[in-house]
Amino acid sequence: MGENMPALRVAVVGSGPAGSSAAETLAKAGIETYLFERKLDNAKPCGGAIPLCMVSEFDLPPEIIDRQVRNMKMISPSDLEVDIHIEKENEYIGMCRREVLDGFMRNRAAELGANLINGTVYKLDIPTSNSQPYTIYYSDHSDGSVKGTHKTLKVDVVIGADGANSRVAKAIDAGDYNYAIAFQERISLPENMMNYYQDLAEMYVGNDVSPDFYAWVFPKYDHVAVGTGTMRVNQSLIKKLQAGIRARAAKKLVGGKIIKVEAHPIPEHPRPRRVVGRVALVGDAAGTVTKSSGEGIYFAAKSARMCAETIVETSNGGSRIPTESDLKLYLKRWDKKYGMTYKVLDILQRVFYNSDASREAFVEMCADKDVQRLTFDSYLYKTVVPANPLIQMKITAKTIGSLLRGNALAP
Repeated sequence: MGENMPALRVAVVGSGPAGSSAAETLAKAGIETYLFERKLDNAKPCGGAIPLCMVSEFDLPPEIIDRQVRNMKMISPSDLEVDIHIEKENEYIGMCRREVLDGFMRNRAAELGANLINGTVYKLDIPTSNSQPYTIYYSDHSDGSVKGTHKTLKVDVVIGADGANSRVAKAIDAGDYNYAIAFQERISLPENMMNYYQDLAEMYVGNDVSPDFYAWVFPKYDHVAVGTGTMRVNQSLIKKLQAGIRARAAKKLVGGKIIKVEAHPIPEHPRPRRVVGRVALVGDAAGTVTKSSGEGIYFAAKSARMCAETIVETSNGGSRIPTESDLKLYLKRWDKKYGMTYKVLDILQRVFYNSDASREAFVEMCADKDVQRLTFDSYLYKTVVPANPLIQMKITAKTIGSLLRGNALAP
């Protein structure tokens, strides 16, 4: 650092995969980093599936992965089952428990130099000039108390990684967005029943389990996660949908005991404003969950890493305070890299999740090997491998044919 050049101070609020990824990147660059987490044992309710590319990109050790899923069963409203198998031996979908994944990533960021603060951020004072710091007001829970000790911290840049109900987003008037609800039960199964889910995950579609999404049975270390998601935020409906997936999967859950019940809001689309001043939103706070697949973990971590890398770059390694324009470079890069992915998945959800007829067509289409390969390549590696023109024509024709046979295109 040059003489009279203050070291850049960055606060990251929230230490899920997004916040921890940002804090790790900043700490590695030698930037003074503060990582806030309200509950160090927090476990966000979600399916917990991560793509293969995340394991390598984020250097996740084998013990983070509970199950390596190579088989997926798609089950239509009429209970038509389509089995999908990942053929390559070294490919799989990783299944993890969020408390394990989040704890590992958070601790690694702290070991690399991030200052981990067990605290609840409840207020953010916005400075009146570009050179003044932001003031964070928080309750420090390091003494073990729920109420905590009120403290403040001044920083130059703030990254909001504090989820769908982000207080950082509210502080900068980032705008609201619609959100879905994920509801999940963790069910402990007898060993003989758990063996069925050794390397198998199930996805169910139908109005009885979700009017606009899907339900799942995902295997974890010693239990299965059974849940559903919907954009219709209605408590009685969600209970009805959860009863629906329990009924559809009943024969495979015999002898199971519920060990935990979880629910959480999931953003439906990006917030209107994701960078305001020297505050940037990442992960669920920014609205990076995808339509159709509902995937959030990889994109949360990736958005945060890209944001932090932009801060390191535009601050010259922490020797200057980046501007709003500098931070918006992160958004330009993000939208350029993933904008089309979000548009395509949004269209797919609108087409295939709007009726039971279209859901039947969707499951039928998944039986095609070319569709399966294209789907897995895009999911596992986040790169849609261009199919040759003949295969593209075949997939398009098969899609239209499936929709016509299921009367999904009927007016």
